[in-house]
Amino acid sequence: MSIAKYLSVFNIGLQNTFVYRWNYFLRALFGLIPLAGTVFLWRAVFKEKGGGLHGYDYGSMVYYYLLVLLVSNLVTPTEDEWQIAADIREGQINSFLTKPLSYLGYRFSIFLSGRLVYTAVTLPPIALIFLYFHNYIVLPHNAATYFYAFVSMLMAAFMQFYSLAMMAFWILEISTIVFIVYSFEYFLGGQMFPIDIMPTGVQEVMRWLPFYYELFCPVAIFLERLQGTAMAQGLAIQAGWLLICWAAAHLMWRRGLGHYQAVGG
Repeated sequence: MSIAKYLSVFNIGLQNTFVYRWNYFLRALFGLIPLAGTVFLWRAVFKEKGGGLHGYDYGSMVYYYLLVLLVSNLVTPTEDEWQIAADIREGQINSFLTKPLSYLGYRFSIFLSGRLVYTAVTLPPIALIFLYFHNYIVLPHNAATYFYAFVSMLMAAFMQFYSLAMMAFWILEISTIVFIVYSFEYFLGGQMFPIDIMPTGVQEVMRWLPFYYELFCPVAIFLERLQGTAMAQGLAIQAGWLLICWAAAHLMWRRGLGHYQAVGG
């Protein structure tokens, strides 16, 4: 019965999310513009340098950013933080406090349905760009690599679901905090540049930060730049951060309800 409730929520989320499918499609399509700028930038860098850079050449660097584009579209929440914060701020969670339905379970079902629709709608334009750069694509030969990369990608998605939105119990407007965290994610998560081109000491520090595991880790595993002991350690740390994010979200929910004034709704 409990699973059936959340499956019903998942189904409702699918129907609601599909209303905005063109919004998702256009967002994915125009998201290719930064990719084009990045490709031209690195072309100029490698042309000037005349060689490789920490194991990357121009082709592998383009492939890296293609995977970053794909993984970021698969794991990054679209508007979940804003919706959770709005539910708290406007009192919409009132209806969940008196019903046998977990709000976090409800939001998680909505998150999964949104990711499914977003993935289905955005894959066609991403597939076209992969087709255009097919000469640079080198798939892993080891079947286990696909499995480990998939596991890492799932954990990355779940880490981002347990977000800072619960801070809305104490701070009415969280947009500034979310923007700051997103800025760190962009810089430290591998979207701006591959983490493994940084100095060794910097890489060691970044491996212990959660941003490393929200995007770069699954991409590096798929590219087989993380293997063996390094990959096992990375997955273990990522699992640890996932548990921390999950525990923090539940703790903030319980503590937040003590501050909640049930305004609105």
